[in-house]
Amino acid sequence: MSIAWPTALSGAFSDRRGLVMGVLKVFLAIAALPVVLTPLYAVVPPVSTLMLWSAITFQGMERDWVSFDEIAPVMVNSVIMSEDGRFCQHNGVDWQQLNLVLDSKKGPSRGASTIPMQTVKNLFLWQSRSYIRKGLEIPLAYYADFVLSKRRIMTIYLNIAEWGPGLFGVEAASRRYFNKSAKDLTPRQAALLTAALPNPILRNPAKPTRAMQSRARTIEQLARQAGGYNDCL
Repeated sequence: MSIAWPTALSGAFSDRRGLVMGVLKVFLAIAALPVVLTPLYAVVPPVSTLMLWSAITFQGMERDWVSFDEIAPVMVNSVIMSEDGRFCQHNGVDWQQLNLVLDSKKGPSRGASTIPMQTVKNLFLWQSRSYIRKGLEIPLAYYADFVLSKRRIMTIYLNIAEWGPGLFGVEAASRRYFNKSAKDLTPRQAALLTAALPNPILRNPAKPTRAMQSRARTIEQLARQAGGYNDCL
């Protein structure tokens, strides 16, 4: 004996199924964006999620895209030696450093993020720290490192990094804080900009605290020893 479902109940079930399928399609479309966009970013200057958020919330968005050759080598060396010393050796993720941080009781931190991981985070993910975000960074970093050259990843990173409220990229930061182009940065200025990266909202490279000055001196010394650490660029 068959049971006839009331028309209203059947319609409600159909509507709910349609809603679920719609949400699923939107989720899959969002998830596919990094896969589609990353190859385009080999030639197209990208915009990060933080830049978009800054623009739509009327905080402003200042950035002047520059090529790799328009950035002082000492700036590149400062970032590599401070942020990701094995940038030229790994394939997007430095498991040696990542395992040390993931095993820490303090949870994931900036210290575990390679430059490719920071780049994909800035491009596609959110800023707050969590194991979920870190888990998403890993496959995206591998993918970016596979699709893009190390030189392009570094170029993107330095052009989308935040250096103040609404201030993005090394060129805009150089002009704001030191009134010069990124290609003309001195070793000290490059070190101060790098020292500001972990907390760019509170750290002003033009008015460094004693702690920032101390960190900058260390970065400046490390940058002079870059040598083979930057041979992939």
